Amino acid sequence: MSDLYIAPDNQPRCKWVGVTEEFIAYHDAEWGFPVVDDIRLFEKLCLESFQSGLSWRTILAKRENFRAAFAGFDFNQVAQFDESDKQRLLQDAGIVRHKGKIEAVLNNAKMAQKLVEEFGSLAAYFWRFEVDTSESGAPQTRSTCAESVALSKELKKRGWKFVGPTTVFAFMQAMGLINDHAEGCVSRSIVADARSRFTSPVKG
Repeated sequence: MSDLYIAPDNQPRCKWVGVTEEFIAYHDAEWGFPVVDDIRLFEKLCLESFQSGLSWRTILAKRENFRAAFAGFDFNQVAQFDESDKQRLLQDAGIVRHKGKIEAVLNNAKMAQKLVEEFGSLAAYFWRFEVDTSESGAPQTRSTCAESVALSKELKKRGWKFVGPTTVFAFMQAMGLINDHAEGCVSRSIVADARSRFTSPVKG
């Protein structure tokens, strides 16, 4: 039970949820469920890059501000951002004003467009790196995996920035490319069921 947090409803959840009750809704409704929406995939990878060196609590609290600042993370719009947009973002107290990370989002939006041109969607590309949970070992015992290392390497080759293997692994955990809910967590079986009914966008 050391890997679990007993929430106010007396249901066991992943231990990290115990940091703040604000995490419960995110954990129960979002974390680990398979996602194919390109905007959500792009948003999450961007937010994970902003989290680097910070806590997810900080980023989650600012998520709506990030969405407002970055055009809802519509990468086709973000790809058109210019120097004036970058300066606006650097002055926006509602987000994390890290120049390198802001520049990475603007850069990665253009890279996302290229992936869509090549694969048809971001989902079709990212889901090539799905992790077989039955072979992935004990959940929440690592910060990277072979698939996150491979995806990170490929993204960097394609010109993406702030996409190290740890950042990419956190993205994969959240977007359902692996079911990393702790054993005994109330959401683990729910996510497993969602993944079993999920139709992968990978073609061929």
